This record gives sequence, structure tokens and C-alpha cells, in this order.
Amino acid sequence: MIGKKNKDELTPAGSAINVIGEGTRLDGSISSSGDLRIDGKVEGDVQTSGKCVLGASGVIVGNIHANNADISGFVEGNIAIQDLLLIKSSGIVNGDIRTVKIIVESGGSFNGACTMGKETPESREDKRKPLEQ
Repeated sequence: MIGKKNKDELTPAGSAINVIGEGTRLDGSISSSGDLRIDGKVEGDVQTSGKCVLGASGVIVGNIHANNADISGFVEGNIAIQDLLLIKSSGIVNGDIRTVKIIVESGGSFNGACTMGKETPESREDKRKPLEQ
């Protein structure tokens, strides 16, 4: 319950929780250093250094870039997550995913390619080199 949690436990110091409520439509990109909760519709890219939570009634038509994300609604676009992506049972993602960790609950789905793991420039170069025999 949000009422019982300390505000400092929810977000880092100096950041805010931003909410786009159900019935709200936003045309354009969003950029935030705090957490985002989207229960309405966003047509544009979403970028946050915090967590992006897409509620069951939420729709994003655009790309998502975030530290963590919980998807319960519908996404039409690519997702790039620095840590954990959670696609809940009602979540649908149509687009490519790049993340370190992913959890897809039973009933959740995504249609696209998924790339996992932290990749450094050195590891990319190692993949391009032919294997020595």
C-alpha cells in the first residue's frame, strides 16, 4: 500500500512519481528522471532513468527506454531496459526487446526479437572474430 510506504523508498531523492491517468491521451515523447505510471495512452517515446509502470488500461505507441519496467497494458514499439523487464499476465508487447533480465508471466506475450545480457564494446568485437581452430 502506497500510503504506508515512505516516499524515499519509492523513488530516489529529488525525483518524482509521474502519473498519466486512465482516460488521458498524450501525443508526444516523455522524458523523466523519476518513476512513471501510465494508465492512459501515450503516442510517442517514453524515457526515464527510473521505473516505467504500464497499467492494464495503458497503451504506449512508441519506444520505451527505462531502468526497469512493469508492463500490464499494450506496447507497440521497441523496449530497452537496463535491468529488469516484467511482462505481466495482461501485458502485450509488439516490438523488439533489449534487457538484462526478463520475466513473462503466464498469459503475457511479446512478438519480436529479444536480446538479453549486458554487452560491452569488447564483447561485441569478440563475437565478430572468427573462432580459431
